[in-house]
Amino acid sequence: MDSHDYVIVGAGSAGCVLANRLSADPDRRVLLIEAGGKDRNILFRLPMLMGKLFQSGIYNWHYHTEPERALNGRSLFWPRGKVLGGSSTINGMIYVRGNRRDYDDWAQRGLSGWSYDDVLPAFLRSEGHIQRAGAYHNSDGELTVCRARGQNVLLDIFCQAGKEAGYPVNDDFNDAEQDGVGRYDFTIRRGARWSASSAFLRPVLKRPNLTVLTHAFAERIVVENGRAIGVDVSRNGSSRRFHAIDEVILSAGTVNSPHLLMLSGIGPANEISPHGITPVHHLPGVGKNLQDHVDCVMSWECTKPVTLYGDLRADKLALSIAQGLIWGTGVVTTFPYEAGAFLRSREGLDAPDIQLHFMPALEKTANLNFPNPFKRQSAESNHGFTLRVGPVKPESRGEVTLRSANPMDAPRVFGNYLLNEVDLQTLIRGIRLTRTIVSQHAFSPFRGRELSPGPETTSDSALEDWLRASAMTTFHPVGTCKMGVDDLAVVDARLKVHGIAGLRVADASIMPVITSGNTNAPAIMIGEKCAEFILQQRTGGPT
Repeated sequence: MDSHDYVIVGAGSAGCVLANRLSADPDRRVLLIEAGGKDRNILFRLPMLMGKLFQSGIYNWHYHTEPERALNGRSLFWPRGKVLGGSSTINGMIYVRGNRRDYDDWAQRGLSGWSYDDVLPAFLRSEGHIQRAGAYHNSDGELTVCRARGQNVLLDIFCQAGKEAGYPVNDDFNDAEQDGVGRYDFTIRRGARWSASSAFLRPVLKRPNLTVLTHAFAERIVVENGRAIGVDVSRNGSSRRFHAIDEVILSAGTVNSPHLLMLSGIGPANEISPHGITPVHHLPGVGKNLQDHVDCVMSWECTKPVTLYGDLRADKLALSIAQGLIWGTGVVTTFPYEAGAFLRSREGLDAPDIQLHFMPALEKTANLNFPNPFKRQSAESNHGFTLRVGPVKPESRGEVTLRSANPMDAPRVFGNYLLNEVDLQTLIRGIRLTRTIVSQHAFSPFRGRELSPGPETTSDSALEDWLRASAMTTFHPVGTCKMGVDDLAVVDARLKVHGIAGLRVADASIMPVITSGNTNAPAIMIGEKCAEFILQQRTGGPT
């Protein structure tokens, strides 16, 4: 029973898709290994409670970056899902595929099969949109997607202000064009989070040829004669080896996939050897090419009591949660950042370079973190609105490296945010255009004092100082096992690890360049593409 045709490491966004697609053949035995537990906590169902899940130590790897050189030495918190569904079980549920040019750029880098026209069918295969139709949408897939459900008046005010500032109103960021202001789509079903586990794994758990092991920690990939033959796993205090007859597939994520490769002796030999690990295959790009969306949080007072603060005060929260759990309605069944934009910060660009997320509340309101909800507080503690601003194509590159040879020791993560001057200047332009939107007439009845960075922070140097003291991550790390044909590529266009037979990587780590927007939908698409490649190969198709 320790031998399976496919051993998948990581039950996240891509891993759940693979487990579903590969186990559809009853003659193939599939093992899915997940370090975290089951996704049974009732809080997973309520989208508004995402902030609490991000902080939870039960379902979270709780990574932190090393002190960031360009962020005044600050270490940033990096929550990653440690549970069935991975980060899709604790994320913001925003469904954005990215820009057409993202994937066409991948194809132009020599990656056949990854143009936008190539990946669109994979997106459609998964999608089950309950409202949209047409060439860019499907209603039959397992992944339920819906329009934004919130009713807060400020969501429309933001879109109107963007229109007044000269930007188009975009009803669908996943349609032909991405530019403009509008509302996001979400992976929410009947008011509840619809994670990759909910969509792809839970419906097939009873398949006799699919085995799912939770609380199973992958320690290393076993390689013999240049071929991956299995995975060593620690579970319930004992170690066990699971053999893969056909392939081992890493879907452990942007941090854990390169970490496991390096622990297995696959990676930059000069970095692996000092930890006492015998190099199995020198692959210098493992852990390199790390990219993430950096952003900043801008906020304003709201002069009218129309924000989410009135709905999420602690004295009302219990009733809201009950309403959400019983009927699937109410404010807790929405995600607070429902509106946003993809904008071009300067002329001459062929695609947006800035993404905005708008919330009709302040960050502390959405985190439901009030010292005393019954006591009158300052405006900064209650009514306000927030805009998160960030570049969609950061130039800075970080890395994931070994901390030690002990699999239980978290790897070292270097985000290297704002190390590249281009990112800093793009972010400053993004701040200025965001102020322009908020200054429009539509916001006049609601706009109070700018709280952050503050009206006095206007010069480039002042904004730079503020960004280095406050910029953060949008939690979209990718790229550490990049797909490509160059010397730093880790996998080829079929997601096979260069130089090691029987081993693929399928998760956000394979992105050569980050996509324009939230990265969960692309991660699911990558799982679909990997399954497609494997099934084609099995039936005598391209290898």
